[in-house]
Amino acid sequence: MADDFISPEYILSIGTGFSAAKTLLSAVELDVFTALARQPGSAADLEQRLGLHPRASRDFLDTLVALGFLERQDGIYTNTPPAARYLDRESESCIAALLEMVNQRLYHYWAGLTDALRTGLPQNELKNGGETLFSALAADPLRHRQFLSAMTALSRGANQAIARKFPWGKYASFVDLGTAQGDLAAQVAIVHPHLRGSGFDLPTVATIFADHTARLGVADRVGFMAGDFFRDALPAAQVIVMGHILHDWDLQEKRFLIDKAYAALPPGGALIVYEAMIDDARESNVQGLLMSLTMLIETRGGFDYTAADCIGWMTEAGFQGCYRERLTGADAMVVGFKGQAAP
Repeated sequence: MADDFISPEYILSIGTGFSAAKTLLSAVELDVFTALARQPGSAADLEQRLGLHPRASRDFLDTLVALGFLERQDGIYTNTPPAARYLDRESESCIAALLEMVNQRLYHYWAGLTDALRTGLPQNELKNGGETLFSALAADPLRHRQFLSAMTALSRGANQAIARKFPWGKYASFVDLGTAQGDLAAQVAIVHPHLRGSGFDLPTVATIFADHTARLGVADRVGFMAGDFFRDALPAAQVIVMGHILHDWDLQEKRFLIDKAYAALPPGGALIVYEAMIDDARESNVQGLLMSLTMLIETRGGFDYTAADCIGWMTEAGFQGCYRERLTGADAMVVGFKGQAAP
């Protein structure tokens, strides 16, 4: 960022950014946007419907107006179009599940960033000898479902872009590793009826996957396979996808998974890796860099990376014709082929 943009006001906006963030996260927690989608209301009305204290309601609601999430006319509050699209829980494009997870997990754990920077150690359940993120979630069905819903909200735009941008017409089968709710598999199957696919994840994900793919109408073409991609053989498929997976692991583990994907693919098969990849100059994709700091807080060795890094690892594993392509927002994919691409 150019120096002339670094004003005291800018510095303060970053340093106090937690207050705007928490205002939005509390609004999601209170279901402000879903309530207003059902019926606009005055401050007094919303105090009753949302359980707001009269001392707090006006400043809270007007802050949401100033932040661009609400509109107010003649004392009646309504959602702005973006809030109606992305924050009403009844909207198909809703990302509230992701913000809910941020509010309940990451907001608190990020308070330990300074300790993480000094020690290199995670600041979540692992800090006090607890289980890994994934095992802790698997032991709590409600939190697990919430986390997987958040992953769908995080990935939906990229999933739909991959369904459009990758040459799926050349292939007949695919598997999505670490599939979560199975949204990537579902979005690809929706756009390409000829494909048959599977989602591969831990056994505790099976029911959640089945519910999501059934709701999207693709359960007859997308199935679930239980397993651990470090310990078990990968399912046979012409395309393997790893979305928001590699950044959870250290460099040795990243290379292990890429090598394993290469070995599992048939000649002409393809590997798709996508993340909020850091720009190659490591100076502009703020979301990718912040995600890497999140991996510092949440994992023992995970980190985000550039597309050039990923192409290098895939090339070392034997993949050919590797290329990068932007998806949506901060997300990009790297694609590589085992030998020549399918005709």
